[in-house]
Amino acid sequence: MAPELPQLTIGIRDSGVGGLTVARRVRELLPTANLLYFADTAHVPYGDKTPQQVRHYALSISRFLISQGAQMLVFACNTTSALALDTARECFEVPIFGVIRPGARVAAQMSGGKVGVLATVATVQSGVYTRVLHEYRADLQVEEIGCPAFVPLVEAQQTGGVEALEACKHYLAPLKRMGADTVVLGCTHYPLLLPALQTVAPEIRFIDPAMAVAQEVAKAVGKGTTGAGKYRFFVSGERAGVGDWIESLLAIEQPNLEAGPVFDL
Repeated sequence: MAPELPQLTIGIRDSGVGGLTVARRVRELLPTANLLYFADTAHVPYGDKTPQQVRHYALSISRFLISQGAQMLVFACNTTSALALDTARECFEVPIFGVIRPGARVAAQMSGGKVGVLATVATVQSGVYTRVLHEYRADLQVEEIGCPAFVPLVEAQQTGGVEALEACKHYLAPLKRMGADTVVLGCTHYPLLLPALQTVAPEIRFIDPAMAVAQEVAKAVGKGTTGAGKYRFFVSGERAGVGDWIESLLAIEQPNLEAGPVFDL
């Protein structure tokens, strides 16, 4: 039986460890909130999945987190936000936050006119970033680049080696050619590659949407409760590296990883 969580409980889900970058910022702004984190490593990466699969995973995990006490959800995954956010909002009564609009809004505000987007292949194929960026600023020149090598590198904790640096060079090359002054990290895994990205392109401003997302959540919550929040971590598949990233990003030593259900389609 799940333990009682009397305070506000926020469910955060991602295909793997990338959503921890969002969980870190939510925790900073709402330290009294309970966090339920679901890493769907049984299906990572989402970038090569069909829209039908992504929606199935999103709805199934949302239903599970709500059953565990989540009173609001954060889709800390750009692919899920692109392909399943609207459907999930129709299916569930709890507030659900995505990561695309907050990041796009910050990029539109800060860019000099040329914006690049690094994202999964599925997110790029959806065209959502170009559409949303143009809603904020119709004059923007936007180029989206699919980066299939990034998520496996992060999940394998290989963010600081030669392979990561070469991948960053490859994916940034077209954005450097277009003269992008601002690049949105359109996958929550990608901020974990930020040192390598900045090494390759120090002249570019990289936008991590995590803080903007956390600010939207905090604004919706309003006045917080007292006390320290509790944390539960569910992992549907491979656990290697998940605990290490939790320790690194959330400063929680030896986190307890619970087996999460696998929602195959």
